Amino acid sequence: MQKLEKIIGYHFKDTSLLALALTHKSYRKDSNNERLEFLGDAVLDLLVGEYLYSEFPDKNEGDLSKMRAALVNEQSFMRFAKAIHLDEFIIISANEESNKGREKSSILSSAFEALIGAIYLESGLERARELTYNILKKIYPKLDSEVLFLDYKTALQEETQALFNEIPQYHLIQEIGPDHCKQFEMALVINGIEVARCFGSSKKSAQQNCAKVAYQQIMQKKLDSKVTLEISSSCTAPQGKDK
Repeated sequence: MQKLEKIIGYHFKDTSLLALALTHKSYRKDSNNERLEFLGDAVLDLLVGEYLYSEFPDKNEGDLSKMRAALVNEQSFMRFAKAIHLDEFIIISANEESNKGREKSSILSSAFEALIGAIYLESGLERARELTYNILKKIYPKLDSEVLFLDYKTALQEETQALFNEIPQYHLIQEIGPDHCKQFEMALVINGIEVARCFGSSKKSAQQNCAKVAYQQIMQKKLDSKVTLEISSSCTAPQGKDK
């Protein structure tokens, strides 16, 4: 526990609170981190919104909401957790351990939310803010809309490497339209299967659109306990704005 405290730069007065934040329900049904997770989720929603409001004074409400949504989610919080090596400290059952529970986004994100909730409960918003901001700056040294929305590509790559030991492949299908309003069609292939085909106003945005389709498909199949890629999906026809 002391090693984790050193990493995050915060020393718990009540070490039992830290232990509770790290305890997954698989390990202990009657005393686990679910309540702290609930609290931490609310604190993080506020802190990330506050951070974006301060960092992007020229962004409107719609843009800020989209950016917050890209940061306040399970996949993003898993990345936060990994940034402080939280996977090394979570307390899970032997069964979850054998099922690679330390790599599961749901367990990691929950533990991170619970950790923030515990710090908030013990020392207030300022200390929770300090840790959250530090992690944001570490993961996103040059945070902007494009970097955030490209995170679908990063998230998808993490999933496909874990599931198939393979990196997604993006192939340019065609370029259409005049130079001032060109649209690019990209295809995404994973494990030998074309999973998505999408348009974008640039190659990067088309790749991002493909990655979003594939990532959401994988997440849904995970919920259904069927992690296979069998159905090829496609975005809508090219329009003036990316989806």
